[in-house]
This record gives sequence, structure tokens and C-alpha cells, in this order.
Amino acid sequence: MPPRPLPRPLGTVTRGTTHRNRLRRQDRWIAAALGGALRAADDPAVVDLGYGAAPWTAVELLARLRAVAPRTEVTGVEIDPARVAAALPFERPGLRFLHGGFEVPLPGGRRPLLIRAANVLRQYAEDEVPAAWARLTSRLAPGGLLVEGTCDEIGRRHVWVALGPEGPRTVTFAARLGGLGRPSDLAERLPKALIHRNVPGEPVHAFLRDFDRAWASAAAYAPLGARQRWSAAVRELAADWPLVGGGRRGRPGEVTVGWAALAPRGR
Repeated sequence: MPPRPLPRPLGTVTRGTTHRNRLRRQDRWIAAALGGALRAADDPAVVDLGYGAAPWTAVELLARLRAVAPRTEVTGVEIDPARVAAALPFERPGLRFLHGGFEVPLPGGRRPLLIRAANVLRQYAEDEVPAAWARLTSRLAPGGLLVEGTCDEIGRRHVWVALGPEGPRTVTFAARLGGLGRPSDLAERLPKALIHRNVPGEPVHAFLRDFDRAWASAAAYAPLGARQRWSAAVRELAADWPLVGGGRRGRPGEVTVGWAALAPRGR
């Protein structure tokens, strides 16, 4: 009897665009947010879902997480078998590559403490996002985190959502400040759940509008540098928006806000 064919992975093939250091801002945020949990975990498993045509994002994620949690293991999961085959020469202790999709097929029933899905859901319809989030978070280990978002081709502008099993928790905006005209320039990198909601009457539109106003109000700090101006704008923004840590935490060019404040109307 011939062997039964393996189930088809869940999802569709992405464009696969990838560059070295593209996800550095997100990697650093993950290391800060999850480093303690990875160090404490019996099985510090991490998945880089939909890493693309080259394995750089998984390779770099392992290096950055091992700097704070040396036992971390990263598995790159791709729905395109040719991309998996191309990545196999990069395997090393703590890094492997598997064929799969939203089912996150780690062997032995392992559940990852982190699933990172960068630039994966952008090609899906907005109404498909909640089901994808639910499926991915259902695969997490207790205390685990799903990080899903979108960035530009070289990682200068990035927005991501962090989710636990109960659903979305926060949204983080991160940018290289040199060349940033105003905070709302990040709107083009909103994740799929929010990008079509950047219109009057929606919370994310109001947030970016207020951020631009705070940025303009902080123009006097511009001679001191973009970092000082960003920090002043974030302090003003914190008066009206639930910023994580009141805007005092995070690196220059990064701000995190509670999801409930930005959630689309009617959801």
C-alpha cells in the first residue's frame, strides 16, 4: 500500500521578499519582551513562520534571542517546499527548517513560546485575519506570544501586533527616525487588521492624527535631534493614549499602545 500523502499545509505562498536585518527592530523588541520567559522555559521553542525566499530572518532571530536566552531554539516554517530545501544548508544546532503553514507542525507535539509571522498576513483579506490569529495562538505554549506585523523592504518602518491566547494585546510602531517625515508615515505598514481602518472615525486614524500633532508640537526639539523630538512627542501622546509604560519604555523610534485603544470599530 502506498504511503498516505501528507496533509496540505494551511495558508498560501507569500511573495517571499526578504533582506538581511529586515526584522531587526522586531527581533530586539521580542528579545526584551520575551527574554525572561525564554530563559525560564523548559522548552524555549520559537517559530519564524513564513520566513520567505531566504532564511536570513530565522538566522538573525536565533542570534538575537540567544544573546538573552542561550537555550532558545528557532524553527523556520515555510509553505513553499523549495524555500525549505534552499534553507537546509543553514541549519545548525538550535536552528532548523520545516515545510508547513498555519498549523505550525513542530515535531513531537512541541508548542512554541513565540510564533513570529512577519509580512505573512498582508496578502490575506481583512476578514481572514481573526481566524489566522486564533489558529496560531492556539498552537502557543502557556505564556506564549504571537507577533504579527508588516515592515518595509529594508526594515526602516514596522508595525506589529502582539497577541496571547486571549487575543491581541498591544500594537508597536517602530521606525528609523532619520528620514521620517511624521509618525503617520508608518500608516503604510499597518498590519492587515488595521491598514484598511486608517480612515476618519476609526481609532487607529485618530491615534496617528494625534501622534502627528504631538510631533508638530515637539518641533522645538528638532535641533537636538530626531530622537529628542520623538521622545517629546511620545510624552505628549501619553496624556491621551494608553502607551505601555506611559511612553517611558522602549527604544527611540518605538512606541507601544494597548490594542483595545486601536481595535477596529465593531470588533
